[in-house]
Amino acid sequence: MKTFNVLHLLLVQVIVLLPLLCLSDDFVSSRATYYGSPDCKGNPRGACGYGEFGRDINNGEVSGVSSRLWNNGTGCGACYQVRCKIPPHCNEEGVYVVATDYGEGHGTDFVFSPKAYGRMARPGTEDQLYSFGVVDVEYQRVPCKYDGYNLVYKVHEKSYNPHYLAVLILYVGGVNDILAVEAWQEDCKEWRRMRRVFGAVHDLQNPPRGTLTLRFLVYGSAGINWIQSPNALPADWTAGATYNSNILLT
Repeated sequence: MKTFNVLHLLLVQVIVLLPLLCLSDDFVSSRATYYGSPDCKGNPRGACGYGEFGRDINNGEVSGVSSRLWNNGTGCGACYQVRCKIPPHCNEEGVYVVATDYGEGHGTDFVFSPKAYGRMARPGTEDQLYSFGVVDVEYQRVPCKYDGYNLVYKVHEKSYNPHYLAVLILYVGGVNDILAVEAWQEDCKEWRRMRRVFGAVHDLQNPPRGTLTLRFLVYGSAGINWIQSPNALPADWTAGATYNSNILLT
């Protein structure tokens, strides 16, 4: 019964995510706005749990996304091309943003950092675009590209070796979503499911001792697959440290 329930929940997630993972030349119509920020960058207290990383990733060109795109945190880290639809003020390419937070209102799917919102403007028309506050846009999901990184995670600062482990998924390359994370329990010969705490943070009470192997349930263009990290988390893992999984995603 437990296995059935897990598979049922994953199937529901896949059904919800399917339209969001389809890559095509078709843009989806929506609306976008922006939030106040003293440095025009992202919100370090965003719902994905990125902290300061969420302020500076993609040079601060980030966005909160609607519940439909955020999808209880599964949509954290997704990348989008968004362009506004006011020809005198909007450029043709729009902006490339990373989803780092949850946020919506006034029928919007995107609540941009000020820097990201201004990037949609033609040169010299930024002030006019800001004055609108909310604009009609069109968007599409695009591959995330991080030089030298593909699937990278960080041991959350609140982790405490060996009693409590929480990991924060930082980089996910391509058009892929992480549905779940599991850790291998060697003495029991079984995988232990980590709990999605919020956003991109997954945790495990009393994790297995010693080196720790993680695997990730990835949903993307190749379907839904468990992918095991070639790099084990060392026994002396420390809170705040970042680890490269060496998993290659396309």
